[in-house]
Amino acid sequence: MDISQFLPLIAVILGFGIAIPLVSYSFKQNAKNAGMLAEQILATAEKDAISIKKEKELEARDDAMKIIQQAEEDAKVKLQEVHESQKNISNREIKLDNKSESLDRKEVEIRKVEAQVSQSLSEIEADKQRYEDMLKQENEKLEQIARMTQEEAKNSLIENLKEIANAEGAQVAKQIRETAVSNATKEANKIVISAIQRSAADHTAESTVSVVELPSDQMKGRVIGREGRNIRTFEQLTGVELIVDDTPEAVVLSGFDPVRREIARVALTNLVQDGRIHPARIEEMITKATADVDEEMRVAAEEALAELHLPAFHAQIMKLIGRLKYRTSYGQNILKHSIEVGWLTGLMASELGLDGVLARRAGFLHDLGKAIDRNTDGTHALIGGEYARKFGEPDAVINAIESHHEEVPMTGPISALVQSADAISGSRRGARGDTLESYIKRLRNLEGIATGFEGVSKSYAIQAGREVRVMVESDKIDDNRAQSLSMEIAGRIEAEMTYPGQIKVVVIRESRSTALAK
Repeated sequence: MDISQFLPLIAVILGFGIAIPLVSYSFKQNAKNAGMLAEQILATAEKDAISIKKEKELEARDDAMKIIQQAEEDAKVKLQEVHESQKNISNREIKLDNKSESLDRKEVEIRKVEAQVSQSLSEIEADKQRYEDMLKQENEKLEQIARMTQEEAKNSLIENLKEIANAEGAQVAKQIRETAVSNATKEANKIVISAIQRSAADHTAESTVSVVELPSDQMKGRVIGREGRNIRTFEQLTGVELIVDDTPEAVVLSGFDPVRREIARVALTNLVQDGRIHPARIEEMITKATADVDEEMRVAAEEALAELHLPAFHAQIMKLIGRLKYRTSYGQNILKHSIEVGWLTGLMASELGLDGVLARRAGFLHDLGKAIDRNTDGTHALIGGEYARKFGEPDAVINAIESHHEEVPMTGPISALVQSADAISGSRRGARGDTLESYIKRLRNLEGIATGFEGVSKSYAIQAGREVRVMVESDKIDDNRAQSLSMEIAGRIEAEMTYPGQIKVVVIRESRSTALAK
């Protein structure tokens, strides 16, 4: 038992033992002093002093007894606490002993398990080695039977897996594409048909020459003038070639610039009607014709804006719009084409909930560069976009102009609508003309691209080059490959050819069995 726990109690008891004599001594001394004082002051007070002394002694003894009793009681409580603490300590020691024994037993069990695991690992390692040896022997046997090394067999398996994966991927791509095309086609057809039905325009094929009728063949000599002075002056001032041939009562004006050709036509028509044909009069009539044509172009631009319900553009853009009246592309008048594209773009934008006015503006200006591209380097899309930017057109309009031939990336849905409307207007039946040579060349190129793929036996361009049908060999091209082949042919056509509208690629694969009945 630890005696340190009882030191406080022992100290209290010793304190009381010392305190009692000290108190007794103190009272005796006080009594002596009081007696001496009483003897000095009043002899009669001695009895009172003795009485007081006795009372104080009794009180001191009572207080001492109380202190001793309290100390004994405190000592008993402390002793009880000590006993409780000893009891708890004993219980904890018992529990610790039990835990120690339990830990010892678990440690023994863990050692047994470790030994078993170590033995199992050794057995697994031995089994693994035996398995590897057996696998090596089997591989050697397989190599002998198949006459292929392990690497060759692996490559063969990879190639087979690639073919299977390609076939499955093509099948999945086909299903996804068919679903997407089906859903997109329905909505696109609805929008495009609605726009086309609400917008119709007549197109007439315009040539690069103009014919001026004469009242008689005698007028040809007056047009030529003495020693050809009239015709030389006329050609120098207009920049247009005046062709006088055997055509009865008519002369031909030829020039690459349609505006200059129109000025020449108006001037020559006025000269013939006036009858006074000489260099000074020719110069006067050409000046007047230039002013008349400028006025016609201004009026044409204003009428186009009124037809499209658009606000006025910058004055320089209005001049360019007027020039489009005399420009043609594949026989299609560019101003009429621009108006139609503006309407188509606006109608499709309205169907999609976009800004119809902004869409009409972008569609109308998409070919603005064709009014100036003969005098400036660059494509008409980029030139038109630069002019639109210069004169403060919105960014959506500028991007639609520059991107409608995919020369710059599209940044908004209106650009895509302008491109679609341009294709619709240019590819509709009768909208554009084409020379026989370029038409035949395009068809020949279409068929040549298709037949350049492995497994293609024949190809035919039909529907004026809007569709190409590709016949493939059934033993070389399966159904999945046919689907991907059509996409590859379409991709090469897009990369290598220039054409208006769209070209449909149809891959046909069929198997035929033949037998003779005798």
